[in-house]
Amino acid sequence: MMESADQGLLKDKAMQIIARLEEAGHQAYLVGGCVRDEWLGRPVKDYDIATSALPERVEELFERTIPTGLQHGTVTVVVDRLPFEVTTFRKEAGYADYRRPASVEYIEVLEEDLRRRDFTMNAMAMDGRGRILDPFGGQVDLDHGVLRCVGSAAERFSEDALRMLRGIRFAAEYGLEVEAESWTALAASAPLLAHIALERVRAELERMMGGSDPSRALRLLGRSRLLGHTKAGLLWARLPEHLDDWPDLGKLTSAEQRIAYVYGRLDAPVKDCAADLKLLTFSGKQIDAITALLAARSWLQEFPPCDSSAVRTVWQRAAIRYGKSTLHALLNLYRLDPAFAGEARSAVPIWIESGETWLEQMPAASLQELAVTGQDILERLQTRGGPWTGKLLQRLLERTALGLLPNDKEALLQAALAEYDEYRETDKL
Repeated sequence: MMESADQGLLKDKAMQIIARLEEAGHQAYLVGGCVRDEWLGRPVKDYDIATSALPERVEELFERTIPTGLQHGTVTVVVDRLPFEVTTFRKEAGYADYRRPASVEYIEVLEEDLRRRDFTMNAMAMDGRGRILDPFGGQVDLDHGVLRCVGSAAERFSEDALRMLRGIRFAAEYGLEVEAESWTALAASAPLLAHIALERVRAELERMMGGSDPSRALRLLGRSRLLGHTKAGLLWARLPEHLDDWPDLGKLTSAEQRIAYVYGRLDAPVKDCAADLKLLTFSGKQIDAITALLAARSWLQEFPPCDSSAVRTVWQRAAIRYGKSTLHALLNLYRLDPAFAGEARSAVPIWIESGETWLEQMPAASLQELAVTGQDILERLQTRGGPWTGKLLQRLLERTALGLLPNDKEALLQAALAEYDEYRETDKL
């Protein structure tokens, strides 16, 4: 979140750009999200500017510019190393791919530029003196907690089908009710989402799950059935229409944990969840974190502790297999919803009470933490390595993690020698 001083500095620089454009005889305004968030008293991440000046004129007026989107009339103006997007007033036409306009026409009337925007709350502007221009009633809609499309909702969604997901994200993030006509048009236009790249779908889902009210976003997604119309079939399409028995995911601080909870409730195999995440173009790091949570949950369900003495052992073995960080995160999911543990739910109260302590007490939870390496073992045994080496190390790790061996190099080498002799005697090598 931006500090208020940084936000003030950004706004000052944006107003300097507006003043320079006005001095040169052009209209210029702050537009879009910055105006909306200032009206709501929320932090502003960036300030965008709309102007009657043509792109080439903007480039002439400022010392440092970057032609980031000239085909759409956008020039990035850099002031004191801070970038600001400056876009010429425009009309758009011919949305052939349900995402981007086929043609752009530069205009000189602010209201026409605002008319092409998605929702009334994003169709406001602020002039250089701080006066808000609001031709479509965005302030009134915000004051009444309403999300409304500018003009015809059906037209707005047919121009850019991604606006449907953006609308759900905005409604969740800002606690708004989608106006009836806009909701009806969203439901009717849902098949158009098949034209949107899954990368764009992922970006919206990621922002919803990382937002202030992910549970509201999920409820709206479930009611709308939007995710049943993506380019490829996604597990997210299985979201139920009613999630009354789902907990408040906003209590989880990590978007990855929230997403893992969703997949867990959809009850799909871990490999299918991984394939789904890959289709949605999540990063490898995100996929690993989410699937590790799901895999640890699944493994613990397969080996539910049958008595109190096994509760700690099973928990620590899971930490060896999936990592301490995964088990710490899994505890957050269990605290949120003990039933998430499935067949292992009887052990959840004990894990919640003692799981963190048990993890911290483990002498080693990974091969990197073990006081001996494979090379150390081979040198002591004076032999060549093979598949058995990794298995032996894993066995030493488990015994050390469970407190059956000290995490001491010499003690581990002695144990390795005994294990090696046993392997030879039983022809396991």
